[in-house]
Amino acid sequence: MAYYYPEPSHTFSEYLLVPGFTSEECVPYNVSLKTPLVKYRKGEEECPICLNIPMVSAIMQAVSNDTLAVALAKEGGLSFIYGSQSIEDEAAMVRRVKSSKAGFVISASNLTPDATLADVLALKEKNGFSTVAITADATPTGKLLGLVTSRDYRVTRMSTDIPVREFMTPREKLITAPAATTLKEANDIIWDHKLNALPVVDDEDHLMYFVFRKDYSEHKEHPLALQDEDKRYLVGAGINSKDYAERVPALVGAGADILCIDSSEGYSVWQKKTIDFIREKYGDTVKVGAGNVVDREGFRYLAQAGADFVKVGIGGGSICITRETKGIGRGQASALIEVAAARDEYFQETGVYVPICSDGGIVFDFHMTLALAMGADFLMLGRYFARFDESPTNKLMVNGAYVKEYWGEGSNRARNWQRYDLGGKNDLAFEEGVDSYVAYAGSLHDNVEKSLYKVKSTMCNCGVINIPDLQKNARLTLVSATSIVEGGYHDVTLRSTSGNQ
Repeated sequence: MAYYYPEPSHTFSEYLLVPGFTSEECVPYNVSLKTPLVKYRKGEEECPICLNIPMVSAIMQAVSNDTLAVALAKEGGLSFIYGSQSIEDEAAMVRRVKSSKAGFVISASNLTPDATLADVLALKEKNGFSTVAITADATPTGKLLGLVTSRDYRVTRMSTDIPVREFMTPREKLITAPAATTLKEANDIIWDHKLNALPVVDDEDHLMYFVFRKDYSEHKEHPLALQDEDKRYLVGAGINSKDYAERVPALVGAGADILCIDSSEGYSVWQKKTIDFIREKYGDTVKVGAGNVVDREGFRYLAQAGADFVKVGIGGGSICITRETKGIGRGQASALIEVAAARDEYFQETGVYVPICSDGGIVFDFHMTLALAMGADFLMLGRYFARFDESPTNKLMVNGAYVKEYWGEGSNRARNWQRYDLGGKNDLAFEEGVDSYVAYAGSLHDNVEKSLYKVKSTMCNCGVINIPDLQKNARLTLVSATSIVEGGYHDVTLRSTSGNQ
């Protein structure tokens, strides 16, 4: 007969952390949220890739594009560019993130001297940048011939058909830096010469990068930025178990630092076939996560298949209706607790630590801390990031409040049938996600900073200042329905004033 779990599956809201002793060192400033992203062997000095904050963005059209990837990398997290687009478009997004080298920016606005002021204004309207590189072929790496900034023209006094060559700052008057210039040296040149933008050129005077004065303070504001050895932001990319033979080489060629198989249910031969292809072609040089699973057997299957991390969670996302439509899944807390135990067991047996990612079920900020305490090495978040300025969706006014659009990969809008592929027809047979709105929340930086301060504060209440100690020393208790009510405001009448709205 079928197997019945003896206990019901639980969600994060059914647990609370019990405080531990808080010593003098347990203050938020001292808390480190550094955490492994990929597997490593016992005895190795450090994991090959670590996150500086335990956050990655979901592999979703409504969440993870290049804009959000750069913003999240600046905070110390990582985005997985969504894979439900053409291979060429996904690779282009990856390249745009990798070109956003910290401090060194590939020119996004380029014209030839034969262009007009109208072209300059059109580029400014399109890209939002006032600095335009004038190159021989209008490419970001063409021979540098001049520069146009907003100080070079006055729209009210100039005809829009005037050629760029007549008002640009010509090459001979530009201060530039050679290719070997470090970021510190570039900033020194900017300050010494009172520049707003410094072009970096190669030996043949081809434009390579810009360094901008405005970026100097930004670097100081993001000490945890996640970067590679060349100071480029780290970025991940989603793949599927259908077109991996074509998609993986394109993404690796574009510079993706890590891949992740995007699937609603990952305990399948299709995931192993995908990992086998990557290992046969690239060995261990290309990192790839797999999932999703909700139990010990699923984790062990993917770990033994060679996954660099394993995602945990089925049907817990705010826009996911997999449990409704298919009747599969498990409460996120129960799934995470069992898989974390399986990860630790696997580590003891093999000496290989395979990080786990909690994907779904995060409603409140305190759920993040609970997930980490239950064993998650990092969290994959969709709805959370969809609310921010940097997400790719439209900001709308609905019923007097600002919202952003948010839809699931299994919705008719996304039609990401590859994510739900079971080796059958190439189509979305039925929906496993909804199309919705989320309340607009402002900038990613401000919200991530606030959320993680709560996480750090709670960790201090538990008497720990790093994630491994939280996982080892946390004490959790199940709560009754009555105590959940007790935990919110009750037996009072709230005051409602305009200042509190």
